[in-house]
Amino acid sequence: MSRFGLLWRSLFRLAVFILLLFPTASSSYSGRELPHEAYVWQRQWTPPLAQALKASAGIVGGWRVLAAEATPGRGLQTFAVDWKALELAARPVTLVVRIDGRLPALDQGLLIAIPDLLKAAQGRGVPVAGIEIDHDCATSRLPDYRRFLLALRPRLAESTRLSITALPSWMSSPALGSLLEAVDESVLQVHAVQDPRRGLFDRDFARTSVERYARRTARPFRVALPAYGARVVWRGDGTLAAVESETPVLAGGSEGRELMADPRELAALIDDFTRAAPPNLRGIVWFRLPTGEDRRAWSLATWQGVVSRKLPESRIEVRFASRETPGLRDVLLANGGVGDAPLPKRLLLPDGCALADGVNGYALERTGGRFALVRAQEGYLRGGRERAVGWARCAGEGKLDVEE
Repeated sequence: MSRFGLLWRSLFRLAVFILLLFPTASSSYSGRELPHEAYVWQRQWTPPLAQALKASAGIVGGWRVLAAEATPGRGLQTFAVDWKALELAARPVTLVVRIDGRLPALDQGLLIAIPDLLKAAQGRGVPVAGIEIDHDCATSRLPDYRRFLLALRPRLAESTRLSITALPSWMSSPALGSLLEAVDESVLQVHAVQDPRRGLFDRDFARTSVERYARRTARPFRVALPAYGARVVWRGDGTLAAVESETPVLAGGSEGRELMADPRELAALIDDFTRAAPPNLRGIVWFRLPTGEDRRAWSLATWQGVVSRKLPESRIEVRFASRETPGLRDVLLANGGVGDAPLPKRLLLPDGCALADGVNGYALERTGGRFALVRAQEGYLRGGRERAVGWARCAGEGKLDVEE
């Protein structure tokens, strides 16, 4: 080979090496702070919800408000939104219309009702940035969904942003790309999408899903992250009976389990995205805005801490509380911090305890001659709260040992 040929091959190898080290801009992942929004998914507006909006306006760029829901047999049901509370919270609003995936078809009535809903909202003194369709349809129905969105788009003002939610399971369909081309942006849901027995949220699954999704679309998108918990109920044959979260569900079942997203895992994922995120990932949308009365969500302090990446302190303490009966005591957990604290796995009772039992998610176990209260399912205790988790009849004071 000539000297010129050797030089050319060396330069080619050097160029390939540089490209591997420094990918092109279209595929590069850059570190940056992502803006946050929050879903206001409550169907009943209460004073605690209005307080949560006002207290959180400083850390979010917008609200995504559930305004209507279409379900089989009931048509489109609208919700009484507290526009005054939104006005005081002073952030742009995206109206969300949830369309049940069990609807047999997306009919002409929805194409009329959705623009009318938007027009009615625009006279309320609140900046309405767009409309979002939340339709968890089967993957096989994505072409039909696209046709519906293409018919809806001309009925909206050009300045109105049209958004949809998207499921990771849709990435198996070749129709996904053309669906996303029909809207201005999308919100990828990465929570409650796997087998609930594996938990509500998985950080590795979420990060991988975002990376895959970014390769499937050039359009801007956001990722929806969970700030809530859910109770999952199974039937005797192992099939899923119900998932209960912000709305109580009456469902029979032989097995139930409380699931809760771990604030530390979500904070770590945000750190991942801050260090390296796809260029078309434009932000995070939290489901859902926590309130003081929401028993299956993080506390507002914990959510605000995750968003600001400054998790508040939590401090679990365990103690006895005497009853009127001599020797009989309640076992109490207390969180002396501000943020939500994970419930301890095991509480070892003193040697002098002859009888005991667990309550509120704890069960009795005997280990090495000592009674122990063992956590039956994961959970969190909010800051400043306490919870009775058992009782015991003990001789003497003794010491409670905690295993985190």
